[in-house]
Amino acid sequence: MRKVWVKLDGQHCPCAARDGVNAMWIGTSEHCRSVDRRSSEDFGLPASVLMERAGFAVFEAVTKMLPSGGKIAVLCGRGNNGGDGFVVARLAVQAGYQVECLVAATEKDLREDALNQYKVARATGVHPIFADNPRWTRKIDCLGGHDLLVDALLGIGAVSQVHGTVREAIQAINRSGVPVVAVDVPSGIDCNTGEELGESVWALRTVTFGFPKPFLFEGIGLEHSGYWTVADIGYPAALLNEVTESRLIDEDWVASLLPERLKSAHKGDSGHVLIVAGSRWMRGAVTLAAKGALRAGAGLVTVASIPSVLDAVAAQLPEVLLLPLPEDNGVISPMAVHDLLEYQERVDSALFGPGLTHDKPVLDLLKATWREWRRPCVIDADALNSVSHGVTLPPVECILTPHPGEMSRLLNSSIAEIQADRFRAVDSAVSEYGQCVLLKGPHTIVGEPGQPMMVNCTGNPGMASGGFGDVLSGMAATLLAQQLPSYYAASCAVYWHGLAGDICACKVGGVGYLASDLVEAIPSARSQILGNCDTDS
Repeated sequence: MRKVWVKLDGQHCPCAARDGVNAMWIGTSEHCRSVDRRSSEDFGLPASVLMERAGFAVFEAVTKMLPSGGKIAVLCGRGNNGGDGFVVARLAVQAGYQVECLVAATEKDLREDALNQYKVARATGVHPIFADNPRWTRKIDCLGGHDLLVDALLGIGAVSQVHGTVREAIQAINRSGVPVVAVDVPSGIDCNTGEELGESVWALRTVTFGFPKPFLFEGIGLEHSGYWTVADIGYPAALLNEVTESRLIDEDWVASLLPERLKSAHKGDSGHVLIVAGSRWMRGAVTLAAKGALRAGAGLVTVASIPSVLDAVAAQLPEVLLLPLPEDNGVISPMAVHDLLEYQERVDSALFGPGLTHDKPVLDLLKATWREWRRPCVIDADALNSVSHGVTLPPVECILTPHPGEMSRLLNSSIAEIQADRFRAVDSAVSEYGQCVLLKGPHTIVGEPGQPMMVNCTGNPGMASGGFGDVLSGMAATLLAQQLPSYYAASCAVYWHGLAGDICACKVGGVGYLASDLVEAIPSARSQILGNCDTDS
């Protein structure tokens, strides 16, 4: 059985192995409900069997968190999520745990499948307390006396603001200070956007079923899901392999795409990257981008900039070629257009942006240069800001690499709107610009016209610091120079870049390592992806 490794807040955790699954597709709530229905209608897999397996998967998580037994409370809702909770409560009682089962509904409100599981649980020694029981309020106020809570209140279908006894239960869970295992999705989180529906459970662990869901990668769901795994509950492989709107980038896929370095290779075979970047006030970004390109395996890197920037680069990187450009008050002059267009014949890709500024001379330079530019390129930082100021992108294959602030300018939206639904933002930018778009941040998303969005699961919070994006842009430009198409170059670069960050977090510490530290880990990360060596030794 193949194990898919998913990144969890600075650590790697194995998702449930699934035979015959070549990609981990991300399922919206609509897709997951369709899979549930078709599993029953087309493959004869009863909903009760799926519910039993889901409950068992959650119970396994409980046993790992409380291996010696203990006191748990299972909080159930009236729907299928509550049914999963009744299974957990029953299994826990049978295993000798002290179990309280609290139901944020009345018995008559239970839906059919949940009602059936409630009856089975009650017959095996579970004694649920419903919301119309006089003891309900006192019981939820005493959740702090338990060792672990299981949140089975609301499932993936929740879309409206939480209210009534469910809201009371969520508030009590969060007040308790007790670790929480969430069933499929933390209650109160919108499955498709990760946004909070008024109140939401803050889980330490989430066990989701069949597919990773969008809420794991954006919004409040990103934080409130805690450590998450995808449990195999027996969906047919044919349904798991169906293409959806997005999928996770996995190591095997990246390994199959990274360009091979042949024994007979020379520097001319490994791609020549041109970096057009820098200004009198911002010199470090250029150096980091050049280091990223070199460490990613570029055969040659040329930095094109004003003399003071080139002096700073040359002091740190004797391996880099230098192309001096005329200066206009501390930035590259529009007079540099001829030099750049002439030099493009020597290179395989270009990176525009880090440290350029978006002063008028730079806007004029990019406008004139991009009209006649013929090499694939990465558009980053101030080059992206120039696009938002009306400069037309070059008529070639491009990778746009905005962070949320830059994306907000590209789409004329607020940062809050971008972060509220990152998948929609990427889709909008792809439609607007017709190019590959890489939205940086936790779980970077890559999109391109006609392709499913790719979601990255490497990287960690220690990378939330200056300079890391410059390194990424250099790596992406190298893969473009090595003739990887933009969609694949961007997706491989973000996975590789994030893995280098994870190596730093393990060796240096979770917070405080630098972009220059990550640069040094790029070759080790590549070796780990390709299985060439053990980077933990």
